[in-house]
Amino acid sequence: MFTGDLPAQIKSADPVVGLRAVGALHRLAEQVEAIHVELARKQGWSWEQIGDALGVTRQSVHTKYAKQEANHD
Repeated sequence: MFTGDLPAQIKSADPVVGLRAVGALHRLAEQVEAIHVELARKQGWSWEQIGDALGVTRQSVHTKYAKQEANHD
């Protein structure tokens, strides 16, 4: 997890600092995506609609999230 000013860390000349910032951004993006995929499914969106919104195939988003959805039922 990162601490401090993420924009400053991204611009850092130290690869360790920059790469940790990249990791933090990846984790944040995954969390935001999961939240909104779940919301979309609860609102009746199809896997195809979600995939289109994310710019990926319905198969890839279904593979990634369908198991999580089944565990919430």
